[in-house]
Amino acid sequence: MPRRLQPGALAAFVFLFGLLACSDQSATAPPLGNDATADATDPTLDTLVPIVRQLAASHGVTAIERPAAPRVPLVRLGQVLAFDKLLSGNRDVACMTCHLPDFATGDGRSLSVGQGGSGLGPARTHAQGHFIGRNAPPLFNLSQMTSFFWDGRVSRGSDGVLHMPAGTELTAAQAAMLEFGALSAQGLIPLLSRSEMRGDSGNELADIPDDRPAEVWEAIMRRIRGVPAYRGLFEAAYPGQRYEDMTLVHASNAIAAFFVARLTFTDSPWDRFLRGDDRALTPPELRGARSFLAFSCVKCHSGPALSDNGFHNALVPQFGPGAGHGPDGRDDFGRMGVTGNAAERYAFRTPPLRNVELTGPYGHDGAIMDLREFVAHYSEIDAKLRSFDPGTLEPLLQGTVLPTTDAILATRDPLLGRTRLSETSMDETTAFLKALTDPAARELRKLRPTQVPSGLPVD
Repeated sequence: MPRRLQPGALAAFVFLFGLLACSDQSATAPPLGNDATADATDPTLDTLVPIVRQLAASHGVTAIERPAAPRVPLVRLGQVLAFDKLLSGNRDVACMTCHLPDFATGDGRSLSVGQGGSGLGPARTHAQGHFIGRNAPPLFNLSQMTSFFWDGRVSRGSDGVLHMPAGTELTAAQAAMLEFGALSAQGLIPLLSRSEMRGDSGNELADIPDDRPAEVWEAIMRRIRGVPAYRGLFEAAYPGQRYEDMTLVHASNAIAAFFVARLTFTDSPWDRFLRGDDRALTPPELRGARSFLAFSCVKCHSGPALSDNGFHNALVPQFGPGAGHGPDGRDDFGRMGVTGNAAERYAFRTPPLRNVELTGPYGHDGAIMDLREFVAHYSEIDAKLRSFDPGTLEPLLQGTVLPTTDAILATRDPLLGRTRLSETSMDETTAFLKALTDPAARELRKLRPTQVPSGLPVD
């Protein structure tokens, strides 16, 4: 059982909240306990346990709770659909090509290479050097999220209303099929993207004009219906419904079920600590949790998944092909591209941090290569943006960094403060972030089916 807060711990707890309330975040976070290898029975650490628990509770940071299990036939259908290249225009890329089990549901790249590419993960290339404009986000614990994609273009508000890009709105009957909220709809969007899956030419999906998304979805569903093995899978997943009446929304909903069933992880050391195990965290991890919760990090990385589902300009440089924004289309305005609100220029969705150790590179364009660098980015963050080294990127991207530093700084999120972290605090915060890894998330090869109904190769 969690210990009651003792008088000395209470005083320290009050001090920490006073620091949060009045600090401009310029102070170096003082490490608690001088010996990073101190035994877990160290009384300083015993005092720290209730402080960390109280800080977590004050920010709504709780253990991940496993959602209700989706029905097995629906998960089975979603699994093969997610890996089937039949859904792409030229039958050369699947949803999971950019979300590989071997790379913790990412691809180990700053920017992904979509349709027309060859190879997998960091070795994937495109003959014309084409990239997708954003980093492939991980797929862990998505039941905790209410908005999807880096710009939140698919989301469900607190009022229950589903928001999707203009022209992709669903009918009332289709919306009723969304068993997992906005997550059930997000799988429809990459299928429309020419750079991700649809292609520019050479197939019937590419021939459909961009302003007719429903026709693209129906054309993909016709392909699926042309594979006899899919009939039984769909009918088992949706008992009592006529296969001929099913749409691609049924397919996207099944893919969401697969993600929820197979990519929800709830047994990290941090989860065990929050559930009452005082010794689940090592001393450095515990001190790192204190730093994380006492300074700016938790202002955005809150809640069970350590994401506020909000959008923030975290001063990440822009490179690559962009998202069609700016004078030459190579910029990426993030959330502003969805809302039109200039105050949200360069704001991107707060990424959830569960299993973050496994999911680099980091940032909407993968500008930050490793986890310790990810933490260090938030120490003297303005200077980090100004001193960004393009040489850390792969050669084809090094010459694409835009000279937009001043424009990015103009809408920097005030929540970032002016934090300066000591080397010790950065080391300990990194240790804490590694404690967010569920050991079961390290080995995901069993996610991959041996074959898919179309008979196409499985990545």
